[in-house]
Amino acid sequence: MSAVEPDGELPSSLLRPPRADATVLRMLLGSQLRRLREAAGVTPDAAGYEIRASRSKISRLENGRVSFKDRDIVDLLALYGVTSEEAKQATLKLARRANQPGWWAKYGDVLPDWFEMYLGLEASASIIRSFELQFVHGLFQTEDYARAVTSIGHKSAAPDEIERRVALRMKRQDLLTVAEPPRVWSVMDEAVLRRPVGGREVMRAQLHRLAEVAVMPQVTLQVVPFGLGGHAGEGGSFTILRFDEPDLPDVVYIEHLTSALYLESQPDVDHYMEVMNRLSADALTPARTAKFIGDIISQT
Repeated sequence: MSAVEPDGELPSSLLRPPRADATVLRMLLGSQLRRLREAAGVTPDAAGYEIRASRSKISRLENGRVSFKDRDIVDLLALYGVTSEEAKQATLKLARRANQPGWWAKYGDVLPDWFEMYLGLEASASIIRSFELQFVHGLFQTEDYARAVTSIGHKSAAPDEIERRVALRMKRQDLLTVAEPPRVWSVMDEAVLRRPVGGREVMRAQLHRLAEVAVMPQVTLQVVPFGLGGHAGEGGSFTILRFDEPDLPDVVYIEHLTSALYLESQPDVDHYMEVMNRLSADALTPARTAKFIGDIISQT
């Protein structure tokens, strides 16, 4: 995507955005607004003043962290020298798409704010690479396993709340069967397969589910065996999301007990990508992983 067209208009690639979740559309539009501002020589403070807001509001808009108001879009485009009525209307249309709630909005009663952004990124990613140290990746969990994991993390929650959280996790898995699913490459520590979450029968069913998803063409599973000793991922689980849109950087997602980190700076992403590549190189191959899972099933 070019920064700004010679006549100051928005590039055609933004006016005809890809099919993407609202989270990614906000990031794309925010990125373009930043380029327009920089090309026009406008400071964040001046832009904030123009829309009766602060410098931090401009930062949140340009990073796709907040929704867009029509009035702010119109005022910023005028300030940045975008004069075409067609460009203005197309940008407003895109902003309204970016403001639309995702399918997970109906789970707002059990959905933490910090996880909502991840769902939007996950829904729009072309490649999802993860390292799991303790639990099976959420996209591959059986309902009973997900219920056991959820109960561990929310011991005081009412049964209805647990079921709502499990339903949210199961709905996420629709991503695996859409017309153009992302490539999901999950590397797991052997402990993930050995820990009997939910009990022996629940874990056995979960292992069978992993054997099923391992043969999906868009899924790659690998296990880091105990025999390897220490490995690069002992710091904890993390996920790297990559997008087809060239303007969007890779995002590293690290979940904590009550919050999450989203890392986008190139040095941070490069570090985690290096760790991920080392883990993938050290882990069992997908074929050996499938056999490894089968062996564990036969032992349970």
